Amino acid sequence: MDLAYIEPGKPAQNGYTERFNRTYREDVLDAYLFNSLDEARRITVEWLEEYNSIRPHASLGNKTPYEYSSNPESVYL
Repeated sequence: MDLAYIEPGKPAQNGYTERFNRTYREDVLDAYLFNSLDEARRITVEWLEEYNSIRPHASLGNKTPYEYSSNPESVYL
């Protein structure tokens, strides 16, 4: 396996990671003043659960992953 780094100053080469980093920064890092590393980890775990499971995703027809997966017709679209 070879690592392929993006070119400096070219964040569009990895748009998914840049989008995630921006969302995490806005929703967690900019929203809280952490008192400890454990607190930052706990808040991050809670946020990840919401980000990956609870919030609606535009790519899933504005359904949550739980709603989308409960519809058997949508699983293989």
